[in-house]
Amino acid sequence: MKLSIIGGGSTYTPELIDGFARLSSSLPIEELWLVDTDPARLALVAGMAQRMFAAAGHPGRVIPTLDLVAGVSDADAVLIQLRIGGQAARHGDETFPHAVCCIGQETTGPGGFAKALRTVPVVLSVAETIRTHAKPDAWIIDFTNPVGIVTRALLNEGHRAVGLCNVAIGFQRKFANLLGVDHRAIRLDHVGLNHLSWERGVWLRDVSGASRDVLPELIGTHLTELAEEIELPPHLISLLGNVPSYYLRYFYAHDEVLREQGSGPSRAQAVLEVEQALLDIYADTSMNTKPDLLSKRGGAFYSEAAVDLIASLTSDRGDVQVVNLRNNGSLPFLPDDHVIEVSATVGAHGVQALPIAPLDDDIRGLISQVAGYERLALDAAIHGGRDRVLRAMMAHPLVLQFDRAEKLTDLLLAENSQHLAWAR
Repeated sequence: MKLSIIGGGSTYTPELIDGFARLSSSLPIEELWLVDTDPARLALVAGMAQRMFAAAGHPGRVIPTLDLVAGVSDADAVLIQLRIGGQAARHGDETFPHAVCCIGQETTGPGGFAKALRTVPVVLSVAETIRTHAKPDAWIIDFTNPVGIVTRALLNEGHRAVGLCNVAIGFQRKFANLLGVDHRAIRLDHVGLNHLSWERGVWLRDVSGASRDVLPELIGTHLTELAEEIELPPHLISLLGNVPSYYLRYFYAHDEVLREQGSGPSRAQAVLEVEQALLDIYADTSMNTKPDLLSKRGGAFYSEAAVDLIASLTSDRGDVQVVNLRNNGSLPFLPDDHVIEVSATVGAHGVQALPIAPLDDDIRGLISQVAGYERLALDAAIHGGRDRVLRAMMAHPLVLQFDRAEKLTDLLLAENSQHLAWAR
């Protein structure tokens, strides 16, 4: 198998390499191509990756390249993990909304919208190169945020794509730890949009193969731990009867999060320091294992999620994973072409959502509202124009007010004009 990583010079890449090395029996990679536009970072990360494969006895070759065509030619699967504008642009996403008392975040709200505008055109351009030069049945695995919007852009253009996030796999590990069981015995009833999701069931499989929903038991006996994990009040979990993702804090505790964001450096500033320290570590030719510092970079369990997804898509395992895929009637209140994040069976045929029980009105309403924003955001990302940006901004439930939306639109365009050809 030839696997390509677009954005392979990311300091996060060794997290993926660690998973590929440990789980090589599930995913037999013969060639791993790392594609990037930054030669210095690429050389450091590729050297680290090569040493990690060698130390683990992995037979695969790690090949760095600045040439996108060479990197994806005849690839069986391509992972896209891009950050257009780097941490500097992320810092803007996390700070410019504060001027009008909105949370700043790189995937949610006005900041996430800015990232979508920068990212979608680049990903679609990369995907066209993949379509032309990779194997005809190659899969595109999108890690690039905002995953739901980017994956929908890819699917709308006919690409063989699926989106992946680590929220669900993190919950799976957390629940298994609380129950004292192997994580592979846990299947989630996960539903929503990317970074707007709820765990509505935790199905525990016993030795006989039968499964039962232990979510009520988890809420009853581990309510405090669950609340601490997502940083939301215990009573909210009890009220909902499910476990919302951490990203629901931006909606359920917006003002509290806004106060927190005003009291310290942005996440981008913190990550920038971690990245420089990681690059120094990768430059040490004696290092051949994933450094502990990488845990502060974020993306826990992404490597396991990536291995599971690619292995299932290429070997037809037919197991259940949480992915971003086309709605196709799974949530009847959304258009068929919208992208949702749900539990699905994964095989060589692709991904198929499991049946979804009707949602409560409050959850359905929030999903509908954010989905409406996402559709307008994708239209703005593809076609450009201030008015399209303004309409999408106003549609977001964290914005809504026209005056606030206008101010945020001008702030967004000022921060991102160098990345938006139509706004220069």
